[in-house]
Amino acid sequence: MTHELETSQNPASGWMRPKDEAEQPLVIIVDDDPAVREAVQELMLSTGMECACFASPQELFAASVWERPGCLILDVRMPGSSGLDLQHHLAASGKRKPIVFLTGHGDIPMTVQAMKAGAIDFLTKPVRDQTLLDAVTAGIRKDLAQRADERIVERNVRRLESLSPRERRVLYEVARGRVNKQIAFDLGISEVTVKLHRANVMRKMQASSIGDLVRTWESLPAPMRETCAA
Repeated sequence: MTHELETSQNPASGWMRPKDEAEQPLVIIVDDDPAVREAVQELMLSTGMECACFASPQELFAASVWERPGCLILDVRMPGSSGLDLQHHLAASGKRKPIVFLTGHGDIPMTVQAMKAGAIDFLTKPVRDQTLLDAVTAGIRKDLAQRADERIVERNVRRLESLSPRERRVLYEVARGRVNKQIAFDLGISEVTVKLHRANVMRKMQASSIGDLVRTWESLPAPMRETCAA
């Protein structure tokens, strides 16, 4: 098989390596053609990106590659499970990872299906180096942003868990725009008590303002917000 990546004049992706090694991205390449795997890997390595290559989805499932941020480069047609099947399986199993499809067998229905399911791009071989690098870089940035958002949610969940049941209810009422007098009436307590609970909520949630508190509230998973109203 001939080399199926067209060389561009400037193959550099502009990717900046994170200082934290745990956040160093890993590009995961899944393609049953060894020549394609090697060509894509060489391109990624030329820009300083680390890679892990697999000949099939089954090989990928057996590997431990999900902890690090990164991006998947998938062929569409492979023996056994297709790239689209793999995309669906990963979404169903909660392994969210941005995907760039790279295939010689693409068509419009496939492209639409992949993009609707959240793919970063659907590229056909041969592809310019820079086009592929740009897509992979976009995928990595998306994954890093998702992971940062998830850490914020986890932090806010821990803070919510430090609240008493009454404090959670006060948080719920404040987030829905109720003032102290209304909250006191609804809960059958004094305004002074509401103010004390509200101060505790602000402190435990480490919110600097009501706006900050509302943003923190909105970042929480919907089921947790619902339990605060009970």
